[in-house]
This record gives sequence, structure tokens and C-alpha cells, in this order.
Amino acid sequence: MRSFVTGVFVLLLASTVCAQDALPKPAGKGLLGKNSQLELLFTRVRDIEGGLTEGPAVAPDGSIYFSDIALAGDKGMIMRFDPATKKTTVFQKDSKKSNGLIFDRQGRLLACEGSDLGGRCVARYDVKTGKREVLADKYQGKSFNAPNDLCLDAKGRIYFTDPRYLGDEPRELKFRSVYRLDAEGTVIEITPTVTKPNGIAISPDGKTLYVADHDNGTDKIDPDAPPPEEGDMKIHAFTLGDDGKVSGKGRVLVDFGEEKGCDGMTVDEKGNIYLTVRSSTRPGVRIINPAGKQVGEIPTGPPGQKLAAGDSPIGLPSNVEFGIGKEKKVLYVTVDTSLYRIRMRVKGHHFQYDN
Repeated sequence: MRSFVTGVFVLLLASTVCAQDALPKPAGKGLLGKNSQLELLFTRVRDIEGGLTEGPAVAPDGSIYFSDIALAGDKGMIMRFDPATKKTTVFQKDSKKSNGLIFDRQGRLLACEGSDLGGRCVARYDVKTGKREVLADKYQGKSFNAPNDLCLDAKGRIYFTDPRYLGDEPRELKFRSVYRLDAEGTVIEITPTVTKPNGIAISPDGKTLYVADHDNGTDKIDPDAPPPEEGDMKIHAFTLGDDGKVSGKGRVLVDFGEEKGCDGMTVDEKGNIYLTVRSSTRPGVRIINPAGKQVGEIPTGPPGQKLAAGDSPIGLPSNVEFGIGKEKKVLYVTVDTSLYRIRMRVKGHHFQYDN
């Protein structure tokens, strides 16, 4: 999750994020078809201000669960989109500020719950009963900052990021790190070297951990201190050993420079990485190969937006997820306060379903 969009998504650019003729066409040789375009599936209608949709996760039945995050006193919701009926329903009325979501091999929904009056933990839901349990809310006895996004490896271990963007809760941990939660409940720190880790994914061969650094400068470490300056906007790649731990310092695949960087991410069967770039200059899903070379792009908002003071950019994507089954070549994207999908020519990779 990144900075929040305020207000309504300006008529959704005339009923779809793309008002397709207003945006550059999606492009990517071998990745997208000539007629591939974003399809609007859901837009928030409840009367609240601010926030965004986040964390699309495909369930074993092919439905898509996603977070509808709000500010402060509103705890947000977890929604469920049914591809068969195209209907969206509420799964949880109080998501405890859930952000990134993913299903495990047992068909249970895992959620990163953030700060700003949220759960500040990694939780798990039985989707049949709605029962929630906290899997981890501390590291070495100290509360997490605000768990943000997560992924699984082939052994079912949970890797998650713990930055901090919102909320007045006291911070207890020195670093904003990447952690791993094992089946027995053990939490280990994978790396504290990414200044503000956000999106996270693992390559299909399990040998590389990708982490988005999205340091927007806000933190509230000290309520009386001025906000820190904006920092790194990069994509890091770390080598994962057989033990599931990082070896070496990693390498930078993408440096966005002064441009706003990536939020959530996912990978396809070929190992390409899909990055949701929250930049008013080029909002969209940028697709890079494992070497960091761009091989495709799916615009989600108008490029080169000129914003007046107090205005928020529109068409900012937050996260992505491939479907399964009949939709194994369909990419779901959360944008502003909406959910979209686009048909691809490649299928996604899911450790919990593919292995």
C-alpha cells in the first residue's frame, strides 16, 4: 500500500480507468494480445473518503479477494469478486486494515494488517467460517510497524514486508524489514537493508526474492519531528539459498530515481515481474524480465498528469495477481478504489497452486 488517493476517482475516467482511447495501449511482445485492454469490475460505492483498493488474491475456486482500505476510524473491508457472476460481495466488514492478501495451499486467506488503528499483524482466515486468527504480531517481543504485503515460497513459508506509512501508534522496531514466518510460528528477519520495503515476490525457481523499496518519507517515528525526506524508489533482487534465507547484499533491478516507484508485484510463468508503478508521470503496470529490462507495460492512468496544489493523481495501481483455472492468463489489477482485469498471453505463477 502506498500513499492514499483522496476523493472519488474522477468518474473513473469515463466509466473505465482507461477510457481506453485516452490512454496508451498496453504493450508487450508475447505478453499481451492486440485487443488486450483493462476491464472495470468493481468501484467502491460506500460513502467514505480516501483510501484505495489493494492486495488482490486468487482463491482455490478462482474468485478474487481484495482489500478496500480506508483511513483512520474506518477499519476497511475485504471484498470478494466472483468471475462467473461478475458480482462483488463483502467477505469481512472489519478487515483490521488488511493490505496484501494471499491464499495458502490449504485454501486459507492470509492477510497483512497495517497500522492506523489496524491489526499490525499477519492474520489467517477460514473463508468458510470467517474465523480469523493472528499468526504473528511481534518480532523478538516488539510489535511490527505495519505488515504490508506478502508472498509464499514452495515450502509454504510466508515472506512479508513491514514498513510504515500511516498511523500514530508508537514504533517499537528499529528497522522496517522483510521477515519470514514459518509453519511453526517462528519469525526470522530476512533483510533490514531495504529502507522501506513494500511489494514482494519470489521467482518461479525459488532462487530470487524481489522487494520493492518505496520510501515516500512519511513515517511518524517521532510525532514531534518533521517528516523525513523521500528516499529510495527501487526494485531489489536478493539471492535465496536452499534454506530460504538471503545471501549477499542483493542487486538493484530498477531505480526509479525521482519518479514514484512500485507498490505491489507478481510474477508470471516465464519469470517476468509485474510492477505497479504509482507515478503520475507514467501510472501503470510495468513488466520487467529477471535482468531488469522492461518488456511490457499496461497503462492504468493518463501519463504526464499536471497536478494543482492539493490534487491527487488518478489511475494509480497498487497491486496485481494472476487468476487460475480458466483465468490463468488473466491479470487482476487494483487501481485507486477499483478492481480491473486484463487478458494476457502468459499465465501467472503461484507456488500454492503450481507445485
